[in-house]
Amino acid sequence: MLRNNRKSLFLKNFFRITQLPRQLSLLGLGLLSAAALAQAPAGGGASNAAGSSSGASSASGSAISAWPSRPVRWIVPFAPGGPTDVVVRVVAPKLSERIGQPVLIENRAGAAGNIGTELAARAAPDGHTLLYVVPALVTNPYFMKSAVDPRELAAVVQTTRMSMVLVTNPGFAARNVAEAVAAIRARPGSVSCASSGSLPTVGCELLRAHAGADMIMVMYKGNAPALQALLAGEVNLLFDVINTSLPQIRAGRARALASLNPKRGGVLPELPTMNETIPGFELVTWQGVVTAAGTPRELLTRINREFNAVLEQPEIRQRLTDTGLEVAGGSSDQFEERLRSDAAKFGRALREAGIKPE
Repeated sequence: MLRNNRKSLFLKNFFRITQLPRQLSLLGLGLLSAAALAQAPAGGGASNAAGSSSGASSASGSAISAWPSRPVRWIVPFAPGGPTDVVVRVVAPKLSERIGQPVLIENRAGAAGNIGTELAARAAPDGHTLLYVVPALVTNPYFMKSAVDPRELAAVVQTTRMSMVLVTNPGFAARNVAEAVAAIRARPGSVSCASSGSLPTVGCELLRAHAGADMIMVMYKGNAPALQALLAGEVNLLFDVINTSLPQIRAGRARALASLNPKRGGVLPELPTMNETIPGFELVTWQGVVTAAGTPRELLTRINREFNAVLEQPEIRQRLTDTGLEVAGGSSDQFEERLRSDAAKFGRALREAGIKPE
């Protein structure tokens, strides 16, 4: 098997890449800021250029002062009930109160988030269509030829970061990571791993590469249906975010094998980490907001400010923390840099694993 033969090279490069500095380029997938997308005036003298700049500035200022002039559409490119849906439904009502317009949540699941992402990328760059994103935004191009180019979107804000956990159905014999790896090696091609796009798929590929044996990859439209399939015994393993799996773990309907954090802690402080068994195996995911590329920089800053104001509210912070999330916030530039660094890290790892877009 080609992928299994590349195991050592894949793991070596993935774990080396996780230590690379944040200044790495996006390897051809770099998100461009709205400012970088702006084109210099072509032709004409200094007076024409100045007039053009003045006119553009006036138009931009008018658009910013008028925002929002109608309800804001917030696309969630995954199924209702998943981790992204949880955050959006907590934040949207407070955002609506601040901006004085309804915030309409629209779940458009499918193609690992690509369907909803395409809708947002095609929207007018006026801040009235927002998209909630996860690392799938920068990993999808490595899985699908039809994936939206991230350069078609502009970063607004990172809302949260969260831990991931490897879970299994209680009917699966493995009770820890070592036993799961042993089961994969003992029965190549029989142990299944739920792939719901982005980091869950990266997790499955990493585990398969470490085991050196094939696994059954079962695709789902999002974390929520993947978790339901696990609970029903349809799949054996799932790399999931902690906020959706935690209630099932506590109720005994799912078994946590390991945390994907660098060290033990959080809401399951006694749970071993993956890197205790497989050194360097860490996955921490995030969520955030983007909008159409070409949105004026000043408008991005305005929308960013409104989101940060909501995220700073004690009630919102507590509700998100209670679900296992860590509030992030910050500037649009900081979120853009996160997208760049993660695209470099996960993208090269997937290429080394032999993953090719289909």
